[in-house]
Amino acid sequence: MVNSWNRPKLKIAKTISEWIWDVVGYLCFAGSILFLLLVWGKLPDEVPAHYNALGEVDRWGLKWELLILPGVGAFLLIFLQVLERFPEVHNYPKRFNDSNAKQFYLQSRKMINQLKNICVIIFTLLLIESVSIALGWGSGFGIWSLPITILAVGIPLIVGIMKQRKIK
Repeated sequence: MVNSWNRPKLKIAKTISEWIWDVVGYLCFAGSILFLLLVWGKLPDEVPAHYNALGEVDRWGLKWELLILPGVGAFLLIFLQVLERFPEVHNYPKRFNDSNAKQFYLQSRKMINQLKNICVIIFTLLLIESVSIALGWGSGFGIWSLPITILAVGIPLIVGIMKQRKIK
């Protein structure tokens, strides 16, 4: 096992794709909070609080429970932002060395960046879905919620791992 404390600390500029992902993620997060503030007074006392694997509401809760979604989103945003800033502590294969450190750091950081922003977008969509159902605007995403979530998180992980495998 490689000791992460002995790994080089490199300053690598953010890529354009990382900036784009961050702008989209932060805009979604801020938009979800603004959206919740705008509709708060119109919300009924009970709102969807949990969904089953088919995307159907299987528990209703107080509207205050909706605050959990931006709360978890904020926690993930902060935690993954910190993790993204320190790629030297990420887990790497044994072939990691000083000559390929920059490639590994950049690839790992990009993967964390995408996951961070996708998670924030997912929590934004969950909030919109719950509010929409509560206000009678629609029936939600239904059966597609779980497969889309799994693909949205799984694809960047698989692509990131495949790209890391190509690093010599």
